[in-house]
Amino acid sequence: MTVFQQPGQRWGVLFDMDGVIFDSETVSVQCWRKAADELGLEGIDRVYTRCVGTNIASSKAILTEAYGERVDPAAFLALTNRFYDEACAADGLPVKPGAPELLRALREAGVPMAIASSTSRDYVTRELREAGLLPYFDAVICGDMVTKSKPDPEIFLKAAEALGVQPCDAVVIEDSYNGIRAAAAGGMHPIMVPDILPPTDEMRRLAEIILPSLFEVRDFLIGAGL
Repeated sequence: MTVFQQPGQRWGVLFDMDGVIFDSETVSVQCWRKAADELGLEGIDRVYTRCVGTNIASSKAILTEAYGERVDPAAFLALTNRFYDEACAADGLPVKPGAPELLRALREAGVPMAIASSTSRDYVTRELREAGLLPYFDAVICGDMVTKSKPDPEIFLKAAEALGVQPCDAVVIEDSYNGIRAAAAGGMHPIMVPDILPPTDEMRRLAEIILPSLFEVRDFLIGAGL
């Protein structure tokens, strides 16, 4: 990605949170499975995959499309949230390997950073604060601060604006298909770090690079002169 080596450019890095900063998607999908078992809903993994990276309104629409009158989307999501809170209270929310190292390296390089997460601002700020990571971010843009969900690029465009960088000068770290689609649609530089969703041909086409962990992202970005 030699574009990083152009002198005088102001780059910014935008992070999704769940599945990128925190190993939360693994916990989340287990909670969705538990809720589906309790309500007798089949095929929840396929539905969950479609919801990854979207906001609450989009998730409700996907649930309704999948199950119709068999499920109350708000009640289902409330149940998954209860299971999620119980799991986090018992075991905590693990930070992804390499996340602190990547954030420190970018801070030392003077690169502005923002969170662009589809979940609520209260949840995002609480989890980042408890993990001691909130001070790394110059802006926090969340799903309840925008009108359109990923794969629409609105949240990334707003995050880039908050950092004072042009979309073409923004690098996006994402794990979800919808997040990579949103970053590409916004004219940004998507880097995929797969979590529970494996890379597809579409992702290989849209992402500038696919890397196995945040350690490799750190080495790639710093080595590229970001």
